[in-house]
Amino acid sequence: MSGLKNINRRTLLKSSVAVGAGLALPTIFTSASRAAYLNEPTGGTVTLGFNVPQTGAYADEGADELRAYQLAVKHLNGEGDGGMLTTMKPLSLKGNGVLGKKVAFVTGDTQTKSDAARASAKRMIEKDGAIMITGGSSSGVAIAVQSLCQEAGVIFMAGLTHSNDTTGKDKRANGFRHFFNAYMSGAALAPVLEKAYGADRKAYHLTADYTWGWTQEESIKNSTENLGWTTVEAVRTPLGAGDFSQYITPVLNSGADVLILNHYGRDMVNSLTQAVQFGLRDKQVNGKDFAIVVPLYSRLMAQGAGENVKGIFGTTNWHWSLQDEGSKAFVKSFGQEYGFPPSQAAHTCYVQTLLYADAAERAGTFNPCGIGEALAGFEFDGTGNGPTLYRAADHQCFKKVLVVKGKENPTSQFDLLEVVEEVPTEQVTYDPAIFGGELGACNAGA
Repeated sequence: MSGLKNINRRTLLKSSVAVGAGLALPTIFTSASRAAYLNEPTGGTVTLGFNVPQTGAYADEGADELRAYQLAVKHLNGEGDGGMLTTMKPLSLKGNGVLGKKVAFVTGDTQTKSDAARASAKRMIEKDGAIMITGGSSSGVAIAVQSLCQEAGVIFMAGLTHSNDTTGKDKRANGFRHFFNAYMSGAALAPVLEKAYGADRKAYHLTADYTWGWTQEESIKNSTENLGWTTVEAVRTPLGAGDFSQYITPVLNSGADVLILNHYGRDMVNSLTQAVQFGLRDKQVNGKDFAIVVPLYSRLMAQGAGENVKGIFGTTNWHWSLQDEGSKAFVKSFGQEYGFPPSQAAHTCYVQTLLYADAAERAGTFNPCGIGEALAGFEFDGTGNGPTLYRAADHQCFKKVLVVKGKENPTSQFDLLEVVEEVPTEQVTYDPAIFGGELGACNAGA
């Protein structure tokens, strides 16, 4: 489906603007493009707000997100090699800014805390004139900032957020997520786990105690129990705990033969490292080799955990080793800029920035409601993971999900995960009604 066709479904008025001697240029207008809206750019630039965890448990992801955002701005403004602007289809952007304006940006530190994230987003909107907010590596942060953006009247392009709630019970008309979610991880991972470990397993969950961890635990439990696995215990752990030994010790005598770590970032690095140090990976329980599973992986986490990731399964939204044209273009650009391959956090944030800018170009406005109309139901390709749909019903992207495993013989400090399966979109698609919530109406803030 072309971008123009996507806009046409919502066109309220088509008109012609006289150009020169008797020539006419067809122009598309919607009610959103004509209405007043918050932080309408009046000069030669448009300001985006990049709100990332520069401190806290997810700071490594935040640093890579910020690198990707800065690279996206360069490409939007016509600098560098263009990256995915050379592969994304359909595409209305021309590499000369957005709607005739150069892209500028301001940054904030979420501190991996919801209150701090809302405060920094509020500052960027009210003081810096940011017309779009994006970023975050915690679903608690994403949901808090998404609600703020809905109230304020700006678009929120979610960064790394994996909770079902972000586009489920807490979805908002002004919010959009490119990253996959916990349900998709469970649907993609469970068949691979059954093939590797069998259908008769006893699982012990350690779970980050906030919205992402809760929905990740629920999704993996549902998917594995449907295969015949039994959940022995599920224990919640505080975000940023550091020392997980008190939570790992009970696993040894629980009768479980699988440990599922619903942790992310430095928490996952610490809990996995400590689980291996406790000898769990070398144990035999119930006549089976003990297994550890990390449902949500990233290259940054694998790098932090080092050899401890060998042979351990998980899922990821994207991986730098993919060989499609979009992935190769992004990896090349990012590598030239920073000297190492990008993470999945960098990828999703880069793509979100391009998608926002392209929607503005197609809609002919920075009005958030016009951009929302252009994004809802939009189908595109050339950005990694194959053809992708921004579903109108919940503003969730649907694309292939990657099941990965820690490499036994890595060739470099970055080559730590191997893609064992690219799970088709159909296998991870679900009815949006199962998670509830209402999008509500778009808010333009004026």
